[in-house]
Amino acid sequence: MFSLEQLVSFVAVAEELHYGRAAERLSMTQPPLSRRIQLLERELGVELFDRTHRAVRMTPAGRVFLAEARKILRSAQEATLYARRAKKGEAGVVSLGFTATAAYSSLERVIAVANAEVPGVDLVLRELVTAAQVEELLAGGIDLGLIRPPVAGADVVTLPLWRERLLAALPSAHPLARRKKNPDVRDFDGEPFIMYSPSEGRYFHDLVVAVFRSARVLPEYTQYPCQVHTVLALVKAELGVALVPAAAAVLRFEGVVLRPVDGVENRPVELELMWRRSNDNPALGALLAAVGNQVRRARQSTVD
Repeated sequence: MFSLEQLVSFVAVAEELHYGRAAERLSMTQPPLSRRIQLLERELGVELFDRTHRAVRMTPAGRVFLAEARKILRSAQEATLYARRAKKGEAGVVSLGFTATAAYSSLERVIAVANAEVPGVDLVLRELVTAAQVEELLAGGIDLGLIRPPVAGADVVTLPLWRERLLAALPSAHPLARRKKNPDVRDFDGEPFIMYSPSEGRYFHDLVVAVFRSARVLPEYTQYPCQVHTVLALVKAELGVALVPAAAAVLRFEGVVLRPVDGVENRPVELELMWRRSNDNPALGALLAAVGNQVRRARQSTVD
């Protein structure tokens, strides 16, 4: 098999059509250059240059091979650059897990940061609940997760990203939706309520339970779905009211009114990034640095 060194020599002679000039261009003498071309022709089994004339001319086979040689050299150069960029984290692949609610707004932010700051990094997206993300992370199935806290593990690192408030999701004909002032958390006492599943929707289940326990409120739980969009669908069907993250507003369910709730301010919905400390994927490090900078800037602007 011919070498890249032989291809470089061939292209130089083909472009200069003069062994002396080609040798000078390659910073070498003419005899070893001629020897390289001869070895290349022997490897290919064809003559690339017509040696019957005083001037150097290419054979038909040489002209065809020139186009292919240039493609090979270009590919080799691109592969080299890609490998160097991958080492720096400027290129590569990051597998990112995310929850369904994260997809409403937070996932878009992470993708926007990746596209702007590390455009050479490709994201492979997988929708998984938090528990499944932890399993996949520890097994090496994903590099990064958008999860609901808390998550623990000796090799697991988390970065708090964003907080959002809880909103009341109300059927549009419900009295709480029709009055002017915001509902209070105590208005849900005895109210038919769409609660989250304690297993598949554990984070939101535990959060809402904590809200009601703190306010000494006991709604009448009617259904236990696990996804926010299902909660909104059941609210629309007038099976009860609910508490949902503010990001749910992007779903725009007709017949459902979202209102701020007094008394839940100290119970925000939290989202975190999660990764393994031992993960040596350079692209992951570059993406984490970009997202971390964005989070710090956002927090600083809030303080200012």
